[in-house]
Amino acid sequence: QAVNIGVGTFAVVPAHATVGEDEVLPLERPVFKLSRTLRKFYKLKCAKAKIPDETPSVQLDFEQIAEYIHFRGEIVEQCIHETLLFFAGALRDGKEVEFTFR
Repeated sequence: QAVNIGVGTFAVVPAHATVGEDEVLPLERPVFKLSRTLRKFYKLKCAKAKIPDETPSVQLDFEQIAEYIHFRGEIVEQCIHETLLFFAGALRDGKEVEFTFR
């Protein structure tokens, strides 16, 4: 499934890699598709991110994240919103942004 976080949608999509001469290795590739509103507002040109149409999309579940990392839901939600504000400010100022996930 895909997760909509307001500024865009994250998903993991099926892909494959060719290994050796005739061997194909199935894998999954993370994809982020920036929302159309942000692309237009900031006049951004983005690489085409393909998330299959049949992929169900859900909203980010702050309470589930909070339970997993042992923080209160309000703190998780506030941290995510502050990160998104930082991201929007960097876009506004034309800065490069790189997020690293484990």
